[in-house]
Amino acid sequence: MKVLVVGSGGREHALAWKLLQSPRVQEVFCIPGNGGTARLERCRNLALNVSDFEGIGRFALVNNVALIVIGPEVPLAAGITDYLQQQGLMVFGPSQAGAQVEASKAWSKALMKQANIPTAAAAVFTDAAAAIAYVKAQGAPIVVKADGLAAGKGVTVAETESDAIAAIEASFAGQFGEAGYTVVVEEYLSGQEASILAVTDGKTIRPLLPAQDHKRIGDGDTGPNTGGMGAYAPAPIVTPALMARIQQEILEPTIAALRQQEIDYRGVLYAGLMITPAGDPKVIEFNCRFGDPETQAVLPLLDTPLDALMLACVQQRLDEFPPLSWKPGVAACVVIAAKGYPEKYQKGLPLRGIAQAEATGAIVFHAGTKLKQNQLVTDGGRVLNVTAVGEDFKAAIAQAYAAVETIEFEGMYYRRDIGHRAIE
Repeated sequence: MKVLVVGSGGREHALAWKLLQSPRVQEVFCIPGNGGTARLERCRNLALNVSDFEGIGRFALVNNVALIVIGPEVPLAAGITDYLQQQGLMVFGPSQAGAQVEASKAWSKALMKQANIPTAAAAVFTDAAAAIAYVKAQGAPIVVKADGLAAGKGVTVAETESDAIAAIEASFAGQFGEAGYTVVVEEYLSGQEASILAVTDGKTIRPLLPAQDHKRIGDGDTGPNTGGMGAYAPAPIVTPALMARIQQEILEPTIAALRQQEIDYRGVLYAGLMITPAGDPKVIEFNCRFGDPETQAVLPLLDTPLDALMLACVQQRLDEFPPLSWKPGVAACVVIAAKGYPEKYQKGLPLRGIAQAEATGAIVFHAGTKLKQNQLVTDGGRVLNVTAVGEDFKAAIAQAYAAVETIEFEGMYYRRDIGHRAIE
């Protein structure tokens, strides 16, 4: 069968790479893909935009594409699944109504309240003065979130009231465009974060291995939030007993609440959780797609064919699908970013050393790269995701960093403490 993957990041490279391991998948198309997917055997990049629903649909119909996998949140929030389904195509990814779990933090909070899902106390504001008054009444630390999609950068964990007020003012001044004209102000939760990527057909929901992401730009979890600077799986903090609670208290009630609202949700429900010092899971946020870079740490460990799992979700057969099978060991992923990310950064810088990195046994997933006259160059803020699988975290992390050290481009930056909690 032929599969089409929509998106251009490290997550999409990992999805294409994993799909191609299935004996049933003969070819994968990526729209628009990146420099890494361009080099994958039996994979072809297409120069279409992720928002060109008509072009994507036409290509899929003409080329007998059996399954379309939507990577990023923006086309999901814009209704790509609804459009393609109307063309009679099979799509792994929720409808526009379902994508609201990520596209609107205020809507998501209301859903959680309705379903009694454990989460931080919060208030929603469309007026800066009211939000600031609320912060002054609550005190700090406190969390300020732009309501809409802001590419993982719309959240400020404010240590002081003045930081929170500055974040509110920036949001209403247009820092995140329309996404920031409503803000959610939330209670600060302490503990360790965990990412639970779960696949669902809208009735049954199954978690993949738990992962932990490193969102801050700097070592020791310092500096501004990013789209993610590295990840590892399975996260030791999520024990089997805790995963059972997450399934029962969070995943199943969320799917039931969506169904109650007559929302057909087939794809990934990604729960970003805080595991409190008391050991309780609380939802920080929901996302409507695979996590990035968590996917790059989870998929190398998956033994079950990804295409079969996705089709079971799309065709609502997940309840009869066999238990997921996993490879032994653990995985760690280190993100290499461009100098200046998550603020301004340069593109078009030549990349060297990827073949040497792969020769160490690591997997190099491309995120912000492209092929320019057969030369790989940088084309984004997060440039490469280097993943290694090992029998324990010490081995996997050491191998990932050994591979990172063979890669070169001007001003490249990466955190040097990915997986520190797993080792501790």
